Amino acid sequence: MYALVDCNNFYASCERVFRPNLRNRPIVVLSNNDGCVVARSNESKALGVKMGVPIFQINDLVNLHNIVVCSSNYTLYGDLSNRVMSLLKNFSPDIEIYSIDEAFLKFEGFDYFDYNTIGLEMHRMVKKGVGIPISIGFAPTKALAKVANKIAKKFPARTQNYYIIDSEEKRIKALKWTDIQDVWGIGRQFAKRLQSIGVHNAYQFTQLNDAYVRKYFTVVGLRLKKDLEGEPTIGFEDVKPKQGIATTRSFDNMMQTKDELRERIATFATLGAEKLRSQNSHCELINVFIYTNRFKSELPQYHGFKTVKIPFPTSSTFEINKYAQKALDEIFITGYHYKKAGVILMGISQDETKQLSMFEYENPKHKILMPVLDKMNLKLGDKVKFGGMDLKRKWKMKQEFKSASYTTNLNEIIKVNSK
Repeated sequence: MYALVDCNNFYASCERVFRPNLRNRPIVVLSNNDGCVVARSNESKALGVKMGVPIFQINDLVNLHNIVVCSSNYTLYGDLSNRVMSLLKNFSPDIEIYSIDEAFLKFEGFDYFDYNTIGLEMHRMVKKGVGIPISIGFAPTKALAKVANKIAKKFPARTQNYYIIDSEEKRIKALKWTDIQDVWGIGRQFAKRLQSIGVHNAYQFTQLNDAYVRKYFTVVGLRLKKDLEGEPTIGFEDVKPKQGIATTRSFDNMMQTKDELRERIATFATLGAEKLRSQNSHCELINVFIYTNRFKSELPQYHGFKTVKIPFPTSSTFEINKYAQKALDEIFITGYHYKKAGVILMGISQDETKQLSMFEYENPKHKILMPVLDKMNLKLGDKVKFGGMDLKRKWKMKQEFKSASYTTNLNEIIKVNSK
């Protein structure tokens, strides 16, 4: 049996943990630099707030309904996520953390356990221990556990926040209830193609011929079909290194000079290189882009991007920044107001599998220096910077509505009046 545990409206729930006055109030959480809505509470969804909408477009709605606006606080969200996952490990040693707010648990050898008791206790423990509400779906396969979780989340009062698919009758009923576009692993184009042949729910998908599914929807579609039929086909996956590392930001103020953009690109290249080293990887391709503000239609628009190939695999910040700056030189055009830039590292390989070059290679001193700098910055808090970066960190993101880092910063811990 599998269980999918999903934190309900995770970012909004995190904001409520240390601010109980936000309970039952509409909340929206904004993206980097307070640009667009990236998370909503149920109350905000009911008011018609759409995911991804720029905050300035809903200012009237925010004021009319007194919607609480929060800047994204990823330090807090990440720490609370780790606490949730640590508690879930008490229920099964086999856990696959699927995202910041989701995890699969595998219950092997639990044949005589009562999943009703497990579901109730799991919800109680996480709610009491962290303060985050969760929904739980139990089923014989991962795809069915996703369906069960959706039912638990849709009908919390009736299901007590968990739902178990443990019979053929429940499986068929759940699949008939699930729209095809809501099935885990079926994208928009996949769903459109299925709808065009009369498949509108998950049960209808399972009634298709295996050979037909394999031919038109590949072996991945066939595995999904089998999983929905109750045959475990999609197993636990090992945590794989990222194949692309993107560091992008919108700027607080628009930039016009190359020197300003050089600092941004140097900073993004440095952050990307640190992530690369954290997973013991190297890259061979770097994509750099700079965008103007598409919401300023009165200004001339330009999207510049360039991919450059490094002649050897590297994780050195010096090398990555050098080639990123070369890409910037090629795409920068004077006279535009730039609002966003980014550095994307691609062509990633592991240390033990990287392909070496006979004539060009990474400076061996960098391989010794980089880990030392990473350890120093981890211990001291990013005190060591590279020459192209802003030593005063003026580029810090705009976060006007950010909550405190209650659990990770001693200067921001919650204060209780004992009088």
